[in-house]
Amino acid sequence: MAISKSAKIMAEMEKVKAKISDQQARLKELEQKHKEAENEEIVDIVRGMSISLEELPLVLQRIKAGDTLGRNVPKSAGPEKEDAE
Repeated sequence: MAISKSAKIMAEMEKVKAKISDQQARLKELEQKHKEAENEEIVDIVRGMSISLEELPLVLQRIKAGDTLGRNVPKSAGPEKEDAE
């Protein structure tokens, strides 16, 4: 018995739907890996900072607000000596 044209099209549609489903699952997986990688990078950065966990929320708020985190050191009027300790 011959398969109708509409049945062939329906079968092709089901194949495409299956591929879309697979790709959506893959996209979610990649998004999760991306988020995990970003979190690991943040953890590495925070570990490199010399701040306590109690200070971290304040520091993050300052970053979000656009504040600089560097220390304000007044410029000296005279020439600086690097070996002066």
